[in-house]
Amino acid sequence: MEAKAQVRHLRMSPMKARRVVDLIRGKSTAEALDTLRFAPQAASEPVLKLVESAIANARVKADQAGERFDERELVVSAAFVDEGPTMKRFQPRAQGRAFQIKKRTSHVTVVVAPVNK
Repeated sequence: MEAKAQVRHLRMSPMKARRVVDLIRGKSTAEALDTLRFAPQAASEPVLKLVESAIANARVKADQAGERFDERELVVSAAFVDEGPTMKRFQPRAQGRAFQIKKRTSHVTVVVAPVNK
């Protein structure tokens, strides 16, 4: 039984978020949490919360189904970052010109599932 967690409209560039998500894909959840706690990137904090949320969702699903739950058996089976809407802002420049600033957002999804034996 797999569980999923999503964060939408994360105020971070998808390229920056993908650097962090690539670190945890395919790892066990304990190893992924340790990696994210010590990663220097700013995106590691929201992704850490997202993995913890996915683990909690798996626990709730197991309780509802009446199945045994062991957090140590979970792995990050899928993790990906999609591009969200881009906010467009303008900054004044020299001689009356305007410069467009694109504030990008991300949709991050993490799926955890028990390891297949």
